[in-house]
Amino acid sequence: MDARVNLLDMTFHELETFLVQLGARPYAARQVWQWIFQRGATDFAGMTDLTKEMRARLAEEAAVTYPKLADLRESRDGTAKFLLELGDGQRIESVLIPEEDHYTLCLSSQAGCALACAFCATGKLGFSRNLGHGEIVSQILVARQYLAAKSGELNLRNLVFMGMGEPLLNYDNLCSAIESIRHPQGLNISSRRITVSTAGVADKLAAFGRLGMASLAVSLHAPTQELRKHIMPRAAEAWPLPALIEALRAYPLKARDRITFEYIMLDGVNDSPEQARQLVRLLAPLKAKINLIAANPSPDMPFAPTPRERIEAFQNQLKDKGLTTTLRKSKGADIAAACGQLRAESGGDQGAPPLGTPPGGVTPPGPPR
Repeated sequence: MDARVNLLDMTFHELETFLVQLGARPYAARQVWQWIFQRGATDFAGMTDLTKEMRARLAEEAAVTYPKLADLRESRDGTAKFLLELGDGQRIESVLIPEEDHYTLCLSSQAGCALACAFCATGKLGFSRNLGHGEIVSQILVARQYLAAKSGELNLRNLVFMGMGEPLLNYDNLCSAIESIRHPQGLNISSRRITVSTAGVADKLAAFGRLGMASLAVSLHAPTQELRKHIMPRAAEAWPLPALIEALRAYPLKARDRITFEYIMLDGVNDSPEQARQLVRLLAPLKAKINLIAANPSPDMPFAPTPRERIEAFQNQLKDKGLTTTLRKSKGADIAAACGQLRAESGGDQGAPPLGTPPGGVTPPGPPR
């Protein structure tokens, strides 16, 4: 096992401290940081603006180590899904989603998830552990490496924490990773291009909002506490809907910003005209917009997707009441791109599966504001 420290696990200031301890000048941190995040370097020998002695010392003491690519699946629609194996054998997923002129990357924040929402493949895997700083940011580096090899263009513009896990239950590592992602000498991705999706960790919302590091999306999926307890039992118990709405009313927003609410459409469960009216009443006190998600049929999901015509009728009800509402289209259906499906298919953390075309899919998020 490699005993060297992985520089991806460090924030910029931690890297600066580490390099000074090795005898470098403080400005060397900026040089190394740019090599890692802007140029995708993993070999210190190529970092030619460092002294020869420092490059040799770094090679002895440190490494830049990406997760192992356990599986890669490419959809006919351009979606790419990565199954990444971490140092301890845990496996996580990230999904690269093509838009008209750029890509969006869906990132994981935990290995597995403790919330066990009834419609989510990740929830069936259970919770293993939080991801560290390096395990979060390295998902971006793997995707950029893939794009560079595929087209030579690094047009990865938007990041969404909508993959495996509940981001706000990994709060400290999430915030440090986003800080690194936004660093001007690194990836330099604007906070307006980063979205964090939460099932409603109400006690973390105010602190996260004050940081202004990312846009907020809330996985709602039900207009009442009773229904939310049925399809999102652990989230509903930990953060009851009335308390969540109160926390969101106090959430700090800039003048033109709104909170995005994600709502997966489940046939006969949460898609009736009355439930549309309940949703309008629930969100009336908030600056809100709604992303309706067309559920992807899956053998493991105990719900059927709402037919298209009823989704559109539901959407029109919300629009008629003045709610900005979008419908997210499914992508990656031929590569098991829905969150958790690929890892579940591979037997959790046991060996990579063969490439194939299983059912399922991913619904790409709307572009961050």
